Amino acid sequence: MNRRTLVKYLGLSIPSYLLSKHAGASLLDIPAPPFAAGPFNASWESLQNYTVPEWYRNAKFGIWAHWGPQCEPEHGDWYARGMYEEGSDHYKYHVQKYGHPSKFGFKDVINQWKADQWDPEHLVALYKRVGAKYFFAMANHHDNMDLWDSKYQPWNAMKVGPKKDLIGGWAKAAKNQGLPFGVSVHAAHAYTWYEVAQGADKNGPLAGMPYDGKLTKAAGKGAWWQGLDPQALYAQNHPLSEGGDMGKHWDWGAGAAKPSNAYCELFMKRTMELIDKYEPELIYFDDTVLPFYPLNDTGLQIAAHHYNQSIKRNKGKLQAVLNGKILNEMQRKCMVWDIERGQSNVIEPFTWQTDTCIGGWHYDKRVYEGKRYKTAKTVVQTLVDVVSKNGNLLLNIPVKGNGTIDDQETAILEEVAAWMKLNSECIYDTRPWKVFGEGPAMQEAAALSAQGFNEGKGKPLGAGDMRFTVKGDILYTILLGWPEDGKINIKSLAAGNAFRPGSISKIEMFGGGELRFQQNAVALEVMLPENRPPLQYAVVLKIS
Repeated sequence: MNRRTLVKYLGLSIPSYLLSKHAGASLLDIPAPPFAAGPFNASWESLQNYTVPEWYRNAKFGIWAHWGPQCEPEHGDWYARGMYEEGSDHYKYHVQKYGHPSKFGFKDVINQWKADQWDPEHLVALYKRVGAKYFFAMANHHDNMDLWDSKYQPWNAMKVGPKKDLIGGWAKAAKNQGLPFGVSVHAAHAYTWYEVAQGADKNGPLAGMPYDGKLTKAAGKGAWWQGLDPQALYAQNHPLSEGGDMGKHWDWGAGAAKPSNAYCELFMKRTMELIDKYEPELIYFDDTVLPFYPLNDTGLQIAAHHYNQSIKRNKGKLQAVLNGKILNEMQRKCMVWDIERGQSNVIEPFTWQTDTCIGGWHYDKRVYEGKRYKTAKTVVQTLVDVVSKNGNLLLNIPVKGNGTIDDQETAILEEVAAWMKLNSECIYDTRPWKVFGEGPAMQEAAALSAQGFNEGKGKPLGAGDMRFTVKGDILYTILLGWPEDGKINIKSLAAGNAFRPGSISKIEMFGGGELRFQQNAVALEVMLPENRPPLQYAVVLKIS
């Protein structure tokens, strides 16, 4: 008789995390959720029948709360890894604030995280007012903590840290605001990402003292985490990657340790539970293509389950979106290509998305203190550029450890809201035109690198740069800088240009009324008013 059967026989109730096996194995006797029946199966051939839903193509703009326990120190991205890298910025901060990582590890940072001022209803309502048409919340990061009431991961936000179902709260707030709900899933990487937690200092008074990455459940007797197995969090009951090349990905050719079957299976169970329990229409995987690709079909199985569940929920209509990175042409038919911190330089044939942030991914108070957030101008111009190329913008607003956003972030959002209130007609429900734009910045555009990462590397957008979107017979021209002579020349609309056959009857500027214009063989010349609009970094002309 196994432990679960014995517990049931005796009429006892024991939390699932007390029934866990040794490090790296699945939790005892908890079956996987059933796979959703439907037209999709775990193959690329099947997934090529996917069609991006129209609501997503029309939405264009989403906001993301990339928020988890690594925001508690408010010291920036990848804290749970950097704190174990001797001499690093995060390590020095951690030793000063919390103590040495052999005595106070990331599991203990989680215990410090209370999220005591978190108000999801307020935040999601704000994001909707700013103009977001969908909302994303982070479900887990490389730190491997699930931010929902998970029966497959004992290190979850209901049992440790905030003691709240964070994904449940975000999902409810999104539903109340009528916004499609999305989750981002990053935990496939924890197996190698946390390898530094197996290490120890090489110098100083605690040289050779192991960090807490190899601790077992037995070591917790009398500690706050008694009954929990640290290996369910750190997943480090395995040899280090070859050559000490820790943190690398298994498909990078660097000898990275390949995750065990048990680790992959547990990840799949966790993610399927997330889909079934909170019904997200959008999932973002922080992975090359899909989780554990190309090692196994875990990601393909999750993708098929996600699509089939969406069809079931929506009475036969597929409304789901799935984002992955570094996709080939075939894979872009199966899901939505995501470019991290970057933009395509062409009109893409398939809908795509860029994900970026106004600061760091995890909250960093140093960005706030140094006033280093992206400006509203940068956010709006990025949105316009992305939409002109058949893309969507997913924008992260970093959340503080306590669950709030700061005053600088709020000010940026309010300015974006003001621009959207006047100009959103050129964004929502539009499609790319025959060319995405004109201007000097196009000649110095930066190429994409790996996941993307060309953001801010090209010539800055300014006077003379413009982007186009279209809706029916209306062409929108968005001027990304105000010309000093008060005149704009649109070469793509020159008389006789094949891009826009037929005559132009009227040109209006949002917030500025009807404008004078004339066409010649060189360009369409538009005379702008003397009084400049308040947000002149993205002025919209409506051309009928």
